[in-house]
Amino acid sequence: MEKFRRALSRFEKALTKFKEGLTLEEELKIPREIAVEVLSKRFEYTYEAMWKAVKEALRERGIECNSPRSCFRELLKEGIVPYSYEEILYKMVELRNTLVHIYSQEQAEEIYGKIRELPFKEAFETTLKGLKNLE
Repeated sequence: MEKFRRALSRFEKALTKFKEGLTLEEELKIPREIAVEVLSKRFEYTYEAMWKAVKEALRERGIECNSPRSCFRELLKEGIVPYSYEEILYKMVELRNTLVHIYSQEQAEEIYGKIRELPFKEAFETTLKGLKNLE
């Protein structure tokens, strides 16, 4: 249970930083190019922290999963997160995999737009809430 709690704490801290990243450009007047880089990295870190927390939560329940996609599938099956988040969880996987292969500012801008437009924040928050209910 201790490993799960540590993973959950990392996820919660990452989510806080991710939410701050959503306001960098507007509230803090950070140049767009920097905001793009920061938010993309914070999305990636939050995603990684989330799926590792999910993995630990499922391990506590006797369920082994070894990839984000398989962990998210089990997360949904266990009812920790409603199935209404299925599509956005899988979009997270795709976006994270795309992030590691960005080679131009145009690609970075496109990803930035998706991170801001799609309901990733809500999916992160719902997953955190579901995981916290397991404590």
